[in-house]
Amino acid sequence: MEYDSIECVSTSDGLGTKEIPHHHHFTSSKTHNVNVIPSKLHPTSVHELLECPVCTNSMYPPIHQCHNGHTLCSTCKTLVNNKCPTCRQELGDIRCLALEKVAESLEFPCKYFQLGCPEIFPYYTKLKHELICNLRPYSCPYAGSECSVVGDIPFLVTHLRDDHKVDMHSGCTFNHRYVKSNPREVENATWMLTVFNCFGQYFCLHFEAFQLSMAPVYMAFVRFMGDEQDARNYSYSLEVGGNGRKLIWEGTPRSIRDGHRKVRDSHDGLIIQRNMALFFSGGERKELKLRVTGRIWKEPPNPDAGPCILLWVVMDFWHNVVDCLLCGVDDG
Repeated sequence: MEYDSIECVSTSDGLGTKEIPHHHHFTSSKTHNVNVIPSKLHPTSVHELLECPVCTNSMYPPIHQCHNGHTLCSTCKTLVNNKCPTCRQELGDIRCLALEKVAESLEFPCKYFQLGCPEIFPYYTKLKHELICNLRPYSCPYAGSECSVVGDIPFLVTHLRDDHKVDMHSGCTFNHRYVKSNPREVENATWMLTVFNCFGQYFCLHFEAFQLSMAPVYMAFVRFMGDEQDARNYSYSLEVGGNGRKLIWEGTPRSIRDGHRKVRDSHDGLIIQRNMALFFSGGERKELKLRVTGRIWKEPPNPDAGPCILLWVVMDFWHNVVDCLLCGVDDG
């Protein structure tokens, strides 16, 4: 979506060119296919036999081979035009069943062991673990393009600032004004992403327009740059209004593990119908002028519920006693 004006007013100081700690980073999700076996896990040369000659990753079933016995993984088989990369003979559909049995009997480290994951698994358990490993890299949360960059949070923050030119702010409150001269142009376009540094964490504020059941709507929501478990420690509120009316949304930020489209399509945020948005904008309802304010706060730890429950039971008991006494007075 082409926008005429987006004014970002923050109630706190911007991050500017403040240096962000730099840790593990990768330029593309493809770089995470490498599964390096640590040297201490090389008791024999069996792991070397399971190394694909093309991508050098460890091979798992199905493992393919040519007529001369040269092997390669199923992923690379589709990339070599059915020609053996070693002897250039045609591959066909021959499986190396013996090597597959060996692969199934071995244990391998999580492919994110270099990022700190200490776990070791049999083949099939390993693949399932890697899909949910807490130390797996995060995908770039920028929604304005199909960005394939992945990495840890400090790297992604730098990437958003330097490559996507995303506005960076420090503080837990915000005040944004969105202006659009033609509010009918809402073809699934993202308007804005802003990153906030708050409580030592990073949060993404999204604001965009899209079609919902053939009707144009505007939506704002916050995502947490971290795992879902940590995201539950925080809450946020969004408020938009005008002409003596306002809408307020409160919720828990979603983790950037959940893709931008998944969050948007679940409607987990502040949704403003176009007619209401134009009403908030005032004037002749021909130009969109929305001001979205909000804040992020940290939830206190849950106290032990035992004493609270006991107190409630005692109070409920005496409440019943008083009711009985009052009933006796009335009867008298």
